[in-house]
Amino acid sequence: MFEDSCSEDSASSSCSEDSDEEGVSLLPASLPDLKPSGQVYSYTEGSAGMATCEMCGMQGVREAFYSKTKRFCSVSCSRSFSSNSKKASILARLQGKPPTKKAKVLQKQPLVAKLAAMTQYQAHPPSLVRKSGRALSWSSVLQVAEAFDWGRYIAGGNMEGAPVNCFEHVPMGRCWGGISEGVRLEVPNTDSGLHIKVYWIASIIQVAGFRALLRYEGFDSDSSRDFWVNLCVRDMHPVGWCASGGKPLVPPKSIQNRCTNWKNFLVNHLTGSRTLPPDFSSKVQDSMREPFKKLMRVEVVDKTHLSRTRVALVEEVIGGRLRLVYEECEDGSDDFWCHMYSPLIHSIGWSRSIGHRFKPSDVSKKLEGQMDAPGQLFAKVKEVEQEGEWFMDGMKLEAIDPLNLSAICVASVRKVLADGYLMIGIDGSEAADGSDWFCYHATSPSIFPAGFCEINTIDLTPPRGYSSLPFRWFEYLRDTNSVAAPVTLFNKEVPNHGFRSGMKLEAVDLMEPRLICVATVTRIVHRLLRIHFDGWEEEYDQWVDCRSADLYPVGWCQLTGYPLQPPAVQVSRDLSASVSRQRKKSQQYKGQKKKRKLSIGKRLSGAIVAGTPPRNLSGDENMSPVDYSSSPTPCVQPAESRMNTTTGAHLKEEESPLGGVARA
Repeated sequence: MFEDSCSEDSASSSCSEDSDEEGVSLLPASLPDLKPSGQVYSYTEGSAGMATCEMCGMQGVREAFYSKTKRFCSVSCSRSFSSNSKKASILARLQGKPPTKKAKVLQKQPLVAKLAAMTQYQAHPPSLVRKSGRALSWSSVLQVAEAFDWGRYIAGGNMEGAPVNCFEHVPMGRCWGGISEGVRLEVPNTDSGLHIKVYWIASIIQVAGFRALLRYEGFDSDSSRDFWVNLCVRDMHPVGWCASGGKPLVPPKSIQNRCTNWKNFLVNHLTGSRTLPPDFSSKVQDSMREPFKKLMRVEVVDKTHLSRTRVALVEEVIGGRLRLVYEECEDGSDDFWCHMYSPLIHSIGWSRSIGHRFKPSDVSKKLEGQMDAPGQLFAKVKEVEQEGEWFMDGMKLEAIDPLNLSAICVASVRKVLADGYLMIGIDGSEAADGSDWFCYHATSPSIFPAGFCEINTIDLTPPRGYSSLPFRWFEYLRDTNSVAAPVTLFNKEVPNHGFRSGMKLEAVDLMEPRLICVATVTRIVHRLLRIHFDGWEEEYDQWVDCRSADLYPVGWCQLTGYPLQPPAVQVSRDLSASVSRQRKKSQQYKGQKKKRKLSIGKRLSGAIVAGTPPRNLSGDENMSPVDYSSSPTPCVQPAESRMNTTTGAHLKEEESPLGGVARA
């Protein structure tokens, strides 16, 4: 890969070979090795001196220029020199006239400005700015979120980020390949002391999601200049990119004198090592394309009436997350956040096709540009055969309560719909009109057979008001004259998801779904993850499926430009209590009714961006699936009486605006 000298012809050949490479559908699992292949490699030494391009007037390190005589800064300038169309420019240059306007701009642009632009890009990539040109309305949240430093947080607590390939719904989630420690890449050199943008080779020391800790080649075991980057932003390139594009490769100024021959150093250190695939950058861009567009119409759950759906319009799309505004809302304030692969959204006509409740829109005039979102854009569910043994109304099971995601509750099948969908109600907490029933598919990982919690040592929340405690399924089925849903009807598939206890990630607070927070996986039960929001009490934890589109790797918010809520600690419980009492409770899917975090502004006022010490994690992680041979008759210890930490009072029933019970 490295040569002692380079010529125009060899450089041109190298460029041509790179540009003719065919794209691949997936990045290779094993990254390409670096080999001496005759490819041109630009480098420089401390005593090389500067040179001026005879074509464009650009100044740079002499040894980084093309041709043996180092007369041109790039292949294009070398070719243009021999072009008849450039004779006038060449003649002017030979006569000592000022350089071109382009060259002046390149000379005058200070290194500090370039570094600032690079930093700004990493925080907010220009290609990802929303087409509307509008920033998020919660600017104050964005400012605080930007202050959070994932790298410092992870390094300070010796933490581990969940790998990108654990999240199939995110960019590069299906083709992350073998990007890991030891991979080399070419990155901007921020320690060159030059007024032009130059690059140097760095190796990956640690990977946490999209983020990576890098160390420049030549620092060996010296970690004083290590730095964190997002691997999916611009200016992260495979080794050889500088050579093919005519970019100067310069060692950091602080170590230039450590070696007298950097070319030999690179040959010795890089041959046989791994680097990024040549099409890595294009794959990142392709994977970030968002099929949903503004003003597309969808059916989404009614957050004030869970058992029905309404029509909503896509207002914003950020990294696959949709801000939906219900069609009847004129000012855009009645909105709902979810991912485009969420089971809560469907194509227009879905409700009618399966027999789900639906609230028709009374809007007579459609906005210009509206269209129904194509059916192929939505997440597909597994087809099931509803003939023979199947769910029936009244059957009992265990289910995650969508109004309190920290709890798995005793539940019942209230209505069997078409295509494998079920309406589920939480026993003892249902509204008289069924307005708080919620729809789960039969293959949903959020419903479980009776006895699941006992077998996996999870607290099962018994029906409210049920007095025969401790709760036992056998007694409950007898007392209610009901039957448990057959175990064979439930989804027992457990994918090789790759999560481990203690891993860090970014997770949606499903009680406030517009928020994405710094979080930790604290327990794993088959495919079920217990997600803890750093800085908050355990009672705010949520049970989430390992394939949930509401989980993201470290660095996802930075990559897409979405605000990230940093870890928070409550400064004063009294402040929390006063805020909680002022909150108006309503039965909406966007939040818990009693146990909930503070609102955005108030959460941040009582929070600090802090490296909170890691919690002591424990649990029976990665259990193998249980083979239910028959319906169990568990003896479950009663769930402890939940305390409202913000008011210090035991939770009580509270009437919702719809007449139902707002569950804690």
